[in-house]
Amino acid sequence: MKVQNKWIRAAIPALLLHCSIGTVYCWSIFSQEIAEYIGFSKSATEWAFSFAIFFLGMSAAFLGNVVEKDIHRSSLIAAICFAAGMAGTGFFIWYGGTHKGSPLALIGIYVCYGFIMGIGLGTGYLSPVKTLMLWFQDRKGLATGLAVAGFGAAKAIASPIMQAMLDSLGEGGIYKMFLILAAVYFVMMFVGHLLLAKPAGWHEPTSQEKGARAIDVIKTKPVVFIGIWLMFYINITCGLALISQEKMIIKCIGLAGMAGILSSVTAVFNAGGRLGFSAWADTMKDRNTVYKIMIILSIIATGLVILTQGIANMGQSTLLMVLVLILLFVVNAGYGGGFSNVPTLLSDHYGMQNISAIHGITLSAWAIAGLTGNQLATFIVNHVGSPTEISDGHGGVISVNPTGYQAVLYVTICLYVIALACSFFLVGCGKKKAAGKTAK
Repeated sequence: MKVQNKWIRAAIPALLLHCSIGTVYCWSIFSQEIAEYIGFSKSATEWAFSFAIFFLGMSAAFLGNVVEKDIHRSSLIAAICFAAGMAGTGFFIWYGGTHKGSPLALIGIYVCYGFIMGIGLGTGYLSPVKTLMLWFQDRKGLATGLAVAGFGAAKAIASPIMQAMLDSLGEGGIYKMFLILAAVYFVMMFVGHLLLAKPAGWHEPTSQEKGARAIDVIKTKPVVFIGIWLMFYINITCGLALISQEKMIIKCIGLAGMAGILSSVTAVFNAGGRLGFSAWADTMKDRNTVYKIMIILSIIATGLVILTQGIANMGQSTLLMVLVLILLFVVNAGYGGGFSNVPTLLSDHYGMQNISAIHGITLSAWAIAGLTGNQLATFIVNHVGSPTEISDGHGGVISVNPTGYQAVLYVTICLYVIALACSFFLVGCGKKKAAGKTAK
């Protein structure tokens, strides 16, 4: 007799899947080591991460129907592709170490970490979401927030483990780490795949019962979908633009010695926003309200740092330091909350039928933002202001561009205002659909 428990059949497998694939955000921990080991510049290897996020969103968009039809098939695809991508990345790092500067090694890493892992990321991200909402019909936001928080917290959990492995595995530790973790994450994801199941009382509609396809359902409220897509895209773009410069901003305001600790704190806000904002939205009549709150808070925090020139003045007072840190905390929390509230907001407007496919199409915004957010901030920092040398907090010096970081805020606040307009005028008010019986 199958176990029917929402924690064993939904929450735990969701965390196993998301805590595994969320380690894609650990890229910054080992990107420099990969570049040095295979004989390429860091900027050349950085594209592997951008491709991973791009193919995450695009695979979710194109494979949403596969997830909709069979979560067991999609979760197995996720486990195989993610683990194979990690193992393949390890192999090509090894190959690059023995053939320094080989284009084949770099292309292999792009394909494995970017494309193959990207498919595992997209299908793995989607697979547990609808299942969670079915098991927790009265607290859908809490359920999806829990899983997506696992995706956000994965970096904080895995980063020290990966760093310890790099320090202890000796010569070739970078490729050995990938091979070991490929096996570990495959086991975790495969267990999640075995446990994941929809409630026994849930009747999955047949093709005839479902009626319209996902794209046709979206066409019933096209303006709403455009609003949600744009709001989601802008929130990710602004979040990535600031988060990508986060460590340098912290160092710029005189807190270089605490950069590592404060980055961990912002990661906690990122994960906390995923869980907190989505759980809070469960208590609201209109889930779109939580987006308005997140965006308004981001506009206020950004506006205060713009008015005080907190970054450009390099944190000359405690107040300026505090305002900049508040900005980083608020943006991280809103960035995380944007992810966890999307599937539930979509279900409020379009219902549960085809929700995996509709959610997948929406995640194409993540794919495009993954290519534009970091690059937007990098372009601004490279073309506005000039580098200044400051202490790194350990007796050395580092180069920062306070004027450039400050200039990024002028762009992000304009984008946040556009996102707020989308929330008010395009998404509008969508009443929650009546919750069904809660699965026990």
